[in-house]
Amino acid sequence: MLNYGQFTQTSFNYYNVDIREKQLVKKNIIVRKREIYNTMRHKKRSVFRGQIAIQMFVLSGIVYLIIFNFVPMAGIIMGFKDYDIVMGVGGIFTSHWVGLKYFKEFFSDYNIGNLIRNTIGISILKLIFTFPMPILFAIVLNEIRHDKFKRLVQTGSYLPHFISWIIISGIAVQFFSTGGMINTILSKLGFISDPIKFMTSVKLFWGFAVSLDLWKELGWWTIIFLAAISGINQDLYESAQIDGAGRLRRIWYITMPSIKPTIIVVLILALGNLFGGGLSGSNFEQSYLLGNSMNKEASSIIQTYVFEVGLSQGRYAYATAVGLIQSIISLILILSSNFISKKLSGVGLV
Repeated sequence: MLNYGQFTQTSFNYYNVDIREKQLVKKNIIVRKREIYNTMRHKKRSVFRGQIAIQMFVLSGIVYLIIFNFVPMAGIIMGFKDYDIVMGVGGIFTSHWVGLKYFKEFFSDYNIGNLIRNTIGISILKLIFTFPMPILFAIVLNEIRHDKFKRLVQTGSYLPHFISWIIISGIAVQFFSTGGMINTILSKLGFISDPIKFMTSVKLFWGFAVSLDLWKELGWWTIIFLAAISGINQDLYESAQIDGAGRLRRIWYITMPSIKPTIIVVLILALGNLFGGGLSGSNFEQSYLLGNSMNKEASSIIQTYVFEVGLSQGRYAYATAVGLIQSIISLILILSSNFISKKLSGVGLV
């Protein structure tokens, strides 16, 4: 049976045919093209109708992105204007243009060095510890052969993700304050003479925040890497085992290369959000809820600065300008990390 390309090629070999037959052949070709077009259109409609429920889910996601992500971007212009909340929504576009005034004010702030240091420092520590740990934990879980124990550990590890930071901060106060459970136990066991100031020490805040974040998000990110591992062809493991490869060799030569694309994509996203909080998202909740006047030198970050100076004082235009700076830096980071990844490994977001 001739396909469309062969049919067209054959149909146009009519150099020794009279004019009437040529017209008939052309007409047949046009009819055939219409038949193919109608068939393809019918198939596309059938596929769409068969996936109508899925398409509705996709549509709801698109609507959500448009309303809450794209429409608010019009407010970016507020960072370049002398806007006041009493002007209302219309004031965003009618207020006086001040250009880069608020950007210059932010970069001339006396505390900017400390803010950037804390923001990047906490995020880098999170990247160092909270990025590889889910990968290792996923590999360990994958090697567990007792299904009930495996499900129990996995469920227990990702449940903290659903606990809000306001609750976790309350639990942290009960456990880690100077009169909390941890200090009480350590004191009674004779390990310490004076209580450890987990909640107020400037030196301990970064490690304390990263540890809580690791406990909260470890299981959640493990799900992604477990899903990647579950997609590996099991025949590879069986073949390697027959060839005498041990468990560590199977992990190194089969598991790790197979989940490499997933690891790179997650790493790119984490680097892109370096100013925001790394892999786990925003640092704001931790720094705002666990920060206090005693550890403010280590807990103050750009997000808390925007909230305290920009929003609490009603300086919405200034807060917009600072937030825009952070967004631009994040965009540069994610594009550059994606470009480097594509050059070095051939794997990237796009």
